[in-house]
Amino acid sequence: MRETKLVLVIMGSTRAGRNCPAIAQWIADIGQTCTDMTYEIVDLKAWHLPLDDEPGLPASGAPYAQPHTRAWSEKISSCDAVVFVTPQYNWGYPAALKNAIDHLYFEWREKPTVIVTYGGHGGTKCASQLRQVAEALKMRVITTAPSITLSDDVIRHGGTLHPATDFAEFASSVEQAMTELAVNVMSEAPNARR
Repeated sequence: MRETKLVLVIMGSTRAGRNCPAIAQWIADIGQTCTDMTYEIVDLKAWHLPLDDEPGLPASGAPYAQPHTRAWSEKISSCDAVVFVTPQYNWGYPAALKNAIDHLYFEWREKPTVIVTYGGHGGTKCASQLRQVAEALKMRVITTAPSITLSDDVIRHGGTLHPATDFAEFASSVEQAMTELAVNVMSEAPNARR
């Protein structure tokens, strides 16, 4: 029997009062219903990844010196694919997500990847930046990149977010991205999982 493929849904926001947990769960739920893969949400807030505390460059292939980097390496190596769920901050994506990506190098290579962004303008500018970084790391970025628009009430006034109803118009895009991800994962080489 073939093992179930694991997808890590990585939350890009660590801010207090963030909407990312609800959105990431909604994304994972859609993925679970339209594919045969398992989805695990990864909260960067729970990962202690200090800036630039490794003595060597991740791309050098040297062993990681820090226990938290080794643990992060194991986490990313354990999955078959990733979904980045991130808000757009000032036309870019959050520093916490860039830092988490930059802690590693080879672990990202050939990972099928979906980029889901959200914000007042949907997040297409930060998606472009994130795609550029992911492609530089030789990740296999899925073409469909859902861009979810949040209401001003949710962003500026702390309005309650109800993803299933508030994002109904974006559900088909998310489902398409997850389906493309599943096809990409199933087509990868058997030894691609590390």
